[in-house]
Amino acid sequence: MRPPAKYKYLAHEGVLAFAHRGGDRVAPENTVAAFQDAVAQGYRYLETDVHASKDGVVYAFHDDDLNRMAAGFDGEDVAISTLTAAEIDRLRVHGGHHIPTMAELFESFPEARFNIDAKAWPVVEPLIALINKTETHQRICIGSFSDKRIKTVLRGVGDICHSLGPLGAVRFRLAAWGRLPIAYSAGAVQFPVSEYGVPMVTPASIAYAHKRGLQVHVWTINNESTMHGLLDMGVDGLMTDDCALLKKVLVARNLW
Repeated sequence: MRPPAKYKYLAHEGVLAFAHRGGDRVAPENTVAAFQDAVAQGYRYLETDVHASKDGVVYAFHDDDLNRMAAGFDGEDVAISTLTAAEIDRLRVHGGHHIPTMAELFESFPEARFNIDAKAWPVVEPLIALINKTETHQRICIGSFSDKRIKTVLRGVGDICHSLGPLGAVRFRLAAWGRLPIAYSAGAVQFPVSEYGVPMVTPASIAYAHKRGLQVHVWTINNESTMHGLLDMGVDGLMTDDCALLKKVLVARNLW
C-alpha cells in the first residue's frame, strides 16, 4: 500500500506515469514536441535532465556533449557547457527541433510536474536560481547521479521533493535486506529494475520502502510485460520512453 505522500509533488491518485525525457517515439527526447505529445496524451509527470550553458542558462538536455543529438556534431565531442545560451539557441537537434530551456518548459506546461536530474555541477547554481525565481518548488522533484548535488540543490531551494542519489540507493537496498528502521527525508526511491546484476525492485524492497514512507519509481521501462510485472509488485511510478504503451497498460488496469 502506497504511503502518504511526503511532498505535494507526489500526491496523485493511481500510478505516477512519467514521460522519460518527454518520450522519444513521436519526437526526439527532451524537445518541446516530445513533451507536448506526452501532455496531450494526459501525462502530468515529465522527466528531464538539465545542463547549463557557459553563461548559466538551464537547458533540458541529457548528454554532456552534442555528439548524439545535435545536427552537425556527429563525431564531435562538443560539451554543451562550453557554449553560450545564444549559441545553444541556434542549434537544432535531429528533426529540426531547438533545445528548450527549463524556463520555457515551466512556462509551456504550467500544469505539469517535472522530475529533474541535475546532470553536472555547473548546472546546480543556475538551477537553484531558476527554481527560486520561478517559484516552482511544488512542481519539481530533484534527482541526480550524485548525492552531493541533490543535497546542494536542497540547501539552495529548501526542503522540496527529492529522490535518493546513488549512494543513498545502495544504502537503501542494504537497509531493505536487513529491514533496518532508518528514516529517510526523500520522498521516493527511483531505481532501475536491477543494477550490476543485483535486483533493485522486489516485493520485499517495495514493502520496506512503503513502510519507511517512500514511493518506488522505476526507470526506464519500455516493455509491456515488464510494466505489468512491476505493477503487480506494487510500484508507485513508472518512467518510460513509450508514452502510448504505458498509458495503454495503465488504462487496461484502471490505473490511468
